Amino acid sequence: MSGILTIDKLSKHFGGLKAVNRVDTEVQEGELLGLIGPNGAGKTTIFNLISGFLRPTAGRIRFRGREIQGLPPHRIAALGIGRTFQIVKPFADLSVLDNVLAAYGHPFYPSLRAFNVRYRAPRFVAAAEEILEKTGLLSYADARAGDLPIGIKRQVEIARALALRPSLLLLDEPATGLVHEEAVQLAGLIRRLHTEGITIILVEHNMPFAMSLCERIVVLAHGQVIAEGTPEEVRRNPAVIEAYLGHREND
Repeated sequence: MSGILTIDKLSKHFGGLKAVNRVDTEVQEGELLGLIGPNGAGKTTIFNLISGFLRPTAGRIRFRGREIQGLPPHRIAALGIGRTFQIVKPFADLSVLDNVLAAYGHPFYPSLRAFNVRYRAPRFVAAAEEILEKTGLLSYADARAGDLPIGIKRQVEIARALALRPSLLLLDEPATGLVHEEAVQLAGLIRRLHTEGITIILVEHNMPFAMSLCERIVVLAHGQVIAEGTPEEVRRNPAVIEAYLGHREND
């Protein structure tokens, strides 16, 4: 496998707070990578840096060999990086279908051309319905997104991100707030997307959920990488045990 995303000495400071501090890692093409750590570890900040919602204080982010740090979000999305959010953000007043259709406008939104494009053209509707079927949402196509339970809203966010046809998908704590059955269903969807060739980075506070899905885990604490390896290697790592439990296993 070759690297699709390279993070090199990436830092983000908010005043005196080093939310991300000289992080290095490389994500391989086709990988399902878990990015885990306690609350405040810097996981979502890294996603915001990758997707252009924040500019780094220092360091570089390369996607398929191209530096992307500091690019606006719509430019990064157009390159093939899609994401979801820890706090779900569907277009509440739109139907599920229209939420997905909205993503097809991303090449036009920065210009006045957006006012002249018909997103309900048959080819866009057919493509959106195919995504809804893939994500198990076709029966919700006409439902108002804001009226749906949290588990379905999280699937809507994934469906909308898929409309960008991403080669790299960033999932920010997708299991948060889900009951067991919903989490199992979501895990199945993530596995299917991975087998279709999408590279996935999963940010997750729920360690068992991430461990059951990911091939490799990167663990953050206080903005720095403290461990990296297979789920089993990470599970046994004393630094990880200390970060999560506040003490070492043999204390």
